[in-house]
Amino acid sequence: MSWLTELTSNPAITDRLPEAAVETLLMVGWSALLAALGGLPLGLWLRSSDPGGLRPHRAVNAVLSLVVNVGRSLPFIILAIALIPVTRWLTGSALGWQAAVVPLTVGAIPFYARLAEAAVREVPAGKVEAALLAGASRRQVLAGVLVRESLPGLVSGFTVTVVALVSYSAMAGAIGAGGLGFLAISYGYNRFQWDVMIVCVVLIVLLVQLLQTVGDLVARALDHR
Repeated sequence: MSWLTELTSNPAITDRLPEAAVETLLMVGWSALLAALGGLPLGLWLRSSDPGGLRPHRAVNAVLSLVVNVGRSLPFIILAIALIPVTRWLTGSALGWQAAVVPLTVGAIPFYARLAEAAVREVPAGKVEAALLAGASRRQVLAGVLVRESLPGLVSGFTVTVVALVSYSAMAGAIGAGGLGFLAISYGYNRFQWDVMIVCVVLIVLLVQLLQTVGDLVARALDHR
C-alpha cells in the first residue's frame, strides 16, 4: 500500500485537490446554467426562423446559422485567449475559475443551441398544426408543444454540453483558470508529479460518468413515447 501512502502524503493532493475539484464544479455549473439560458432560446429561434418554422425568415436564419457555426468551429483555447479583454472587463481578471466561465459560456451557447434546434426539429409537424388550429399563439406553441415534446432530446443535448464543458474546463487550466486541469498541468506535468496527474484524470472521468448517467436517467424519465 505504499502508493496509497504516497498519495495521502502529497500536499498537492491533500491540500489542493479538494479546492481544485470545487473550482471545476463551479466552472462547469455556472457555464452550463448560462449555456442553457442562452442556448435554448437561440435554438428555438433557429428552428422558428427556418423554412417550415413558426415564423420563417431566410435572412435571420442565415445570420443566426452563421453565428452559431462560427461559434462552434472556434477551438476553445483560441476562443479563451481571444476573449481575455472581455473576460477581464467582466470579471476584473483573466485568471481563476470566475474568469473561465466567460469563454466556457460563449463556447457552449452555440454548441447547445444547435443541439436544441435538432431536438425541437424532431417534434411532429402535426402536433404544431393541431395547436395552431386550436387557437394557440406562437409563444404557446413554442413552450407548450415544441419544448414540452422535445424535453428528452433537450435534456440529452444538455448532458452532452455539460460533458463537453468538463473537457473545456480542463483545457482552461492551461491558461490559469484553476480547477482539476490547472492542477494536473501545474503539478502533474510541470513538476512531474504523475500521481497528481492520474488522480485528476480519474476524477474527471468519474465526473463525466456521473453526469452522463444522471442525464440519461432524466431523459429516460421524461420520454413518454
